[in-house]
Amino acid sequence: MKFKLIIFIVFLIVIVSFLVFWYWPKSAYPVVTDFDSCLQAGYPIMESYPRQCQNPDGRKFIEDIGNELEKADLIRITNPRPNQTITSPLTITGEARGNWFFEASFPIKLLDENGQQIAIAVAQAKGEWLTTEFVPFEATLEFSAQNSRKGKLVLEKDNPSGLPENDDQLIMPVVFNQSHELMTVKVYFNTPKSAQVPDFDCQYVEAVERKIPKTLGIAKVALKELLKGPTESEKAAGFYTSINSDVKIQKIEIYQETAYIDFNSQLEYQVGGSCRVAAIRSQIVQTLKQFSTVKNVVISVDSRTEDVLQP
Repeated sequence: MKFKLIIFIVFLIVIVSFLVFWYWPKSAYPVVTDFDSCLQAGYPIMESYPRQCQNPDGRKFIEDIGNELEKADLIRITNPRPNQTITSPLTITGEARGNWFFEASFPIKLLDENGQQIAIAVAQAKGEWLTTEFVPFEATLEFSAQNSRKGKLVLEKDNPSGLPENDDQLIMPVVFNQSHELMTVKVYFNTPKSAQVPDFDCQYVEAVERKIPKTLGIAKVALKELLKGPTESEKAAGFYTSINSDVKIQKIEIYQETAYIDFNSQLEYQVGGSCRVAAIRSQIVQTLKQFSTVKNVVISVDSRTEDVLQP
């Protein structure tokens, strides 16, 4: 009798073990249906391009990067990158072959997760576009996507003929920043009003407000907003910048109420004339002095402070 009981217990253990190893994992593991859910479940990521995620049952899910690889010989985008979290205003940069443009431009659309258009911008060529070579482009897109988590950027080939066979587009998935913790910073630009100020004050600048995600390095973020230049709507209101494009912040620190800010050499590239120099300095200084921790500003270029921004 005791022997039969032992056999029964062993048999029961085998059955339970079988059920645990074959059925329990399937019900315990998170449900995975795509790359995002596989990533959130914490399963291994293969750092290929596009990335791949593999769950325990051997299935692989490939990250959606749009049709970037398919269109790489026609148009390339450097910012944003696929599935990057974006905020408004968004600066879009890249390069496209000259025949992607018409009259040095092409349209860019932003769609929400339901495929509805929520914004449109025009990309401008940053060089001679009458070529078959790659030409840099840039666009600024302002949008509001409060009800969507994901969206798509659509960079359309300009097609003045209207013929379907001439249509083409680069599609890139993006993620909208859903953070509700925003803060306001001011950036200072030149306006035509400087000519109306007594004695034509080249240092006259006015503030525009930018909403940005809450951050600790607020002074650096404000300067980055300044270096982006005015948005399309701000340009329409008469704002412009005297600062060159492609200026980069190399270092910033605030010590005893003085902000020390180091830029790359692009800050001074082909900058001449006392009026423009004064305008550039005023834009930077006023943007930094909005913060109570900054009373003075020291500007350097490649760590050099002597003769910086001199006419």
